[in-house]
Amino acid sequence: MHSEKSSDAAGALIARLLRAVIDVKPAEATALGWSWLYFFSILSAYYVIRPIRDEIGAAGGIANLPWLFTGTLCGMLIANPPFSTLVARLAPVRFISWTYRFFMANLVLFWILLETTRGPANVWAGRAFYIWAAVFNLFVVSVFWGFLADVFSSEQSRRLFGFIAAGGTIGGIVGSSLTSALVEHLGRSRLLLVSAVLLEVAVFSVRRLAKISRGLRERSGARGDDAAVGGSVLSGFTHAVQSPYLLNLTAYMLLFTILSTFLYFQQADIAKHSFTDRSARTAFFANIDLAVNVLTLLIQLLLTGRIIRRLGVALTLTLLPALSVAGFAVLGLAPTLWAVITFQVLRRAGNFAVARPTRETCFTVVPREDKYKAKSFIDTFVYRAGDQVGAWSYAGMGLLGLGLAGISVAAVPIAVLWLVNGLWLGRRNESLAREAAVRR
Repeated sequence: MHSEKSSDAAGALIARLLRAVIDVKPAEATALGWSWLYFFSILSAYYVIRPIRDEIGAAGGIANLPWLFTGTLCGMLIANPPFSTLVARLAPVRFISWTYRFFMANLVLFWILLETTRGPANVWAGRAFYIWAAVFNLFVVSVFWGFLADVFSSEQSRRLFGFIAAGGTIGGIVGSSLTSALVEHLGRSRLLLVSAVLLEVAVFSVRRLAKISRGLRERSGARGDDAAVGGSVLSGFTHAVQSPYLLNLTAYMLLFTILSTFLYFQQADIAKHSFTDRSARTAFFANIDLAVNVLTLLIQLLLTGRIIRRLGVALTLTLLPALSVAGFAVLGLAPTLWAVITFQVLRRAGNFAVARPTRETCFTVVPREDKYKAKSFIDTFVYRAGDQVGAWSYAGMGLLGLGLAGISVAAVPIAVLWLVNGLWLGRRNESLAREAAVRR
């Protein structure tokens, strides 16, 4: 009882400090803080290794990227069944802890491989790490947002998810800064151990959040418990294709990823021709990540919650597609290095600051099983399937003689289709949220 009162008092104090930025209630503040630290930890862990992955991809040449993306899709196919089995049989906090510690063990293994191998063996170790890093990123982030959709209600998510996302952004800034500053002194492989330590902080945070969220759910009326999620191994796939709502969430992710892949390839191609030194390329990618995260943080702290409340979910989901229409049109007219960098920074910041928190709100109105299984299928397999479509389409257009400008023009109608899809999805979400509020 004493600890509960202390927690309430701490929550009230934190809530008063945060009200200048977001609309948070005292009962939510402690859970909000642990959610923030949780996301900070996993994003800083990823951004420590992201520039290393991007440098490996750029060093191999753009011709090899489609094959790496194919390997990533295969990795998703291999990883999804055992993950779904864990979700069905274990309580969320247990399968999350197991998943993160499995990835920590992988990081130690890659550190050993990259330190001890030379020549072709080192090249293949780097390619395996590239594929693994993509799988790692999608799984740890998808698990995070699925857990939060289980902890917070739809109404709470619209107020709080933008601020929680800012924790990940600061984590990204810290991770990118560490890599940019230390890669020359420590070397690439030793940074993997830093990432492993940060993942253990995430495990500690999710355990604290799971304990605190029990009381939060009782007070807010949000559904969810500590039991295993249940269901079959394939239910994530079957639900995603049978439900019109989840099917449109799938389409939203697919279209987003195709366009992201186009822009990623354009960035990798320009970086390879602009920088000859591998450490310089690693620092270049880290600096882009740093710029993205700084801009994202400013938007998340000052604008995200206000944008979602003012525009609603439907219009907010159309903002990033609209930016993509304009950005690819500009690249079609002026395909330069700085045009690509500017568009990449704005688009990624718009995704992390606005589109991603809004899309995660869409999962708060679906059944509990879909928050983990269908969401994981969409965030991992569908995401990488979009990579495949984007990668091989990009390669095919290159064979047809289309350069950066021509591919950018071809991307514009895809962005328009994505905009229409986002509008429908947001309107349906708002309708489901109203129905859920009436039932409660």
